[in-house]
Formats: sequence, C-alpha cells, structure tokens
Amino acid sequence: MPPLLEARGLTAGYGETNVLHGIDFAVEEGGVTALLGANGAGKTTTLRALCGMIRRGGEIAFAGQRIERAATEDIVRRGVGHVPDGRGTFMELTVEENLRLGAYTRRDRAGVAADIARLFDYFPRLRERLRQQAGTLSGGEQQMLAIARALLVRPRLLLLDEPSFGLAPLIVRDIFHILRRINTEERMSILVVEQNASLALDLADHAYLLETGRIVVSGTAAAIRQDEAVRRSYLGY
Repeated sequence: MPPLLEARGLTAGYGETNVLHGIDFAVEEGGVTALLGANGAGKTTTLRALCGMIRRGGEIAFAGQRIERAATEDIVRRGVGHVPDGRGTFMELTVEENLRLGAYTRRDRAGVAADIARLFDYFPRLRERLRQQAGTLSGGEQQMLAIARALLVRPRLLLLDEPSFGLAPLIVRDIFHILRRINTEERMSILVVEQNASLALDLADHAYLLETGRIVVSGTAAAIRQDEAVRRSYLGY
C-alpha cells in the first residue's frame, strides 16, 4: 500500500532563502511519523510547505493525488489538519466558537455536533470550559483546543507542530496519551514535529532527523532511539 503522504525532493523557503534542500519522507496510512531536529533545522518550514503556506518545490502526494500546487484551503478540504506552532487559537472567542470555526468547511451540522461531543471524550476539560474565552485557558487547555479544532475538519492526516512546547511535563504526558488514543481509535495518521525527541519516539512508528534542511537519519522509531548520534545529541544518554 502506498504511503498516505509522500514528499520527494521537497524544497521550501522564505523570500530568496531556501530552508529545505530536497528532502524525501513519507507518512504511512494509520501511522505516526516524527520529524526531529534542533531549532532552525526546518521542521516548522516542512509543515508549512505541506500546507501550501510558503514557497515550495518538489513533489508532494497525498492519498495518491499531487498537491504541491494546491492552495491551503484545498489541502484542508482533502483531509489535512494542521495544529501550528503557537496553536492559532482565537483568544477573544469562546472555546465553543473556536471549535465551530474548525468545522467552517462542513455543511453537516448534525455531524459537527456529534463530532464535538465525541471530542469531549478525549478532552473533557473543553466541555467544562465551553463558554469560557479561549484566552483565559491554560497553555495545556489551549493546546487541547487547537488539536480538537483541527480534528473537526475530519482529517485523514494530522500535522502537529511542537505540541509539547511551553507545557508542564504532566500536561505533555496527558496530551501525548490522547494523541496515541486518537491514532489508535480513529486510525488517524499523524506527522509530529517535536524537539523532545524521547517523547516523539515513544509516540511514533517512524522518524526522520532533520539538520539544516536535510534529512540525515531515517528509520523506525526503535532503530533511531538506538542510533548513537541521536542518543548523544537528542536523548541525552
């Protein structure tokens, strides 16, 4: 079976500057892939390139269709959900209004209501804070809201940019446990960009290590965890 997402020779950048220099990677249907690397390696740029938010080159195939020329909104409609760095939460809106914005492309109101109810099973705190302004939520609750909002487009692939950033370890553990449930119960494919390599490798099946816009190591998460260079530089043992 071909991968759900496949990038070949992907380049991307801002203005005249290239950040990605022809990278190849894939996300399997129902799998979790981690993209690891230090700050400035090109991880966020990779997600933005997949979503059509920046200048890009090379080939990107999603569900057997080429999307490297598609507009961001079209990519969302095809089934790609994106939780950006900074979470993209509308701070002045309530939790409920943020969730409904996540479903703005959908016309099935009953289906949206059913999906919101189902998401409260994963994120019960959001039900408790439904009428609360998003700006008054804790960082962990805002991250939960951002993930829930992305899931309301009913994506086949969820892109997550640094979901652990700035959060307390206990909250991070909760969020990664929820991501594992979503992957297992929904058969949701996930591509996670994460500086916390140990956390990402616990969640992922496959991983790629990015350094200055090039992939330098790739393989199963278990194999990469045993890679001596990765252990020394990113896992601290």
